[in-house]
Amino acid sequence: MSRKPNYYSQIIATLNELHKSFPTYNVGKHLSTALDGHGDVWGMSDKELLYVLTKYRIELDLDGPYNSNDQEIDDIIKNGMDLDNIFEEEDY
Repeated sequence: MSRKPNYYSQIIATLNELHKSFPTYNVGKHLSTALDGHGDVWGMSDKELLYVLTKYRIELDLDGPYNSNDQEIDDIIKNGMDLDNIFEEEDY
């Protein structure tokens, strides 16, 4: 007779692993990002949630550790807003 998996404990372990790997991310960010696009999660089973979190963790691991900071984001936005010379040709 096989033992039924304890998905709840595995979910908690996965969240702990995410916290260790990405300590600057809060739990809400992990859950929100992982569950984005899954619609109504109210009736989601623990097994489905574990699958989604595991998939999310793998995607984060594949993307590598990227610790963005607010200054980088501000610089990108600032550069994107300064498009006055976009149509002028540059001499090389």
